[in-house]
Amino acid sequence: MPPQSSYIGRFAPSPTGPLHLGSLFTALASFLQARKHQGQWLLRIDDLDTPRLATGATEKIITTLDAYGLHWDGEITYESQWLEHYQNAIERLTQQDIIYPCTCSRKQLKRDRLENPSIKTYPGTCRYHRQSPLSPHSLRIKTPEQSITIDDLLHGQLQQNIHHDIGDFIIKRRDHIFSYQLAVVVSDHRQKITEVVRGIDLLDSTPRQVFLQQRLGFATPNYQHIPIIVDSHGTKLSKQAFSTPVHTHNTRQTLYYLLTQLQQNPPQELSSAPLNELLDWAISSWDIKSLKKITAISL
Repeated sequence: MPPQSSYIGRFAPSPTGPLHLGSLFTALASFLQARKHQGQWLLRIDDLDTPRLATGATEKIITTLDAYGLHWDGEITYESQWLEHYQNAIERLTQQDIIYPCTCSRKQLKRDRLENPSIKTYPGTCRYHRQSPLSPHSLRIKTPEQSITIDDLLHGQLQQNIHHDIGDFIIKRRDHIFSYQLAVVVSDHRQKITEVVRGIDLLDSTPRQVFLQQRLGFATPNYQHIPIIVDSHGTKLSKQAFSTPVHTHNTRQTLYYLLTQLQQNPPQELSSAPLNELLDWAISSWDIKSLKKITAISL
């Protein structure tokens, strides 16, 4: 069915490994939300962090989504093809005199915090550099003494004073890789994303993204942060934790299980239904409000 509304959602996995159950959980929620609104659902591969990319991971992600019937609209996009747009954003921010080079290493900052436990955020060591140093450096953005307010449709209003709570944050790393915070803002703007459905573990970073959107003159999409899936120890499923990849030989049973975990209460008779029939039911019955105020779901 062609899109019939202005709704544009997306799923933007990092190809650092195959999809695990937690990432498929997020993909399914994002897909259902877009289809419920008769909108577009885009697939964007976040392949900027080259040292962490895993060989063959992109192909495995694509194959898995396809096997579960989560078909995206249009061509797959790759953030590595948009480097000039991220650099253009940095140049626009530089013109506002809010970007500065930082030579501080993680090791140095960790040592400073150990020596002075009162340091909770970046202490502004390099804030007043006027010229780029010859030594390797990252780029940080100056954060103002003001609160950023976001309205998450599932969790309500969140206020964060980025300067106090986070500090001046990095938008381009010393290895010349653009930060997630900058890239996701520019990418969402380029693709005209109207709503972002993602895990609640990213809720804390949303004010930084809204701040960048404001500085760049970009529209702010709606945000809905859904629960994360945790194991029996309360640890979030992740590729870093070597969570088990999703298999594609039992898609029907896995999809039914995920719909249950998404609080959609699929009827028992659908547990043995064909995949397309189960997805059709899920789209027509989808209610993201069932996830309101839920932060984690245990396996």
